[in-house]
Amino acid sequence: MQSVAAEAGVAKATLYDYFPTLDDVVRALLAAELDRLRTLASSAPAVLADELATHPVLRRLADAEPEQLAVLLGADGEHWAQLTAWLGGMLHVDADAAELAGRWLVGVVVQPGRTTGRRRQAAVLAAVAPAGA
Repeated sequence: MQSVAAEAGVAKATLYDYFPTLDDVVRALLAAELDRLRTLASSAPAVLADELATHPVLRRLADAEPEQLAVLLGADGEHWAQLTAWLGGMLHVDADAAELAGRWLVGVVVQPGRTTGRRRQAAVLAAVAPAGA
């Protein structure tokens, strides 16, 4: 908590006023990161794919703790349904196209490939399920 407080430029006691435990800090940071990724996703799937492919935490998990990454990506049915519903709404596509986009994005996390390849694949996905279709 001391390191987090120092990085934030606040006293440790101030940090505890807002976040009683380290788990509370982690949850807040994760929520902020998810909001940032949602904002990126709304601009274009290719932008989100690039971010997921180069995300330092995801890359570290893929390299150092692939089992943990697999657990995180293997969302249960309810979470997967929420994710694909959100993707469908954001991309203005039907459930099948949202499922395809979700599976592609998970694939990007596991095997990022090259930027040029991701951009080509995003274009193919856009042609298969154009926004508003």
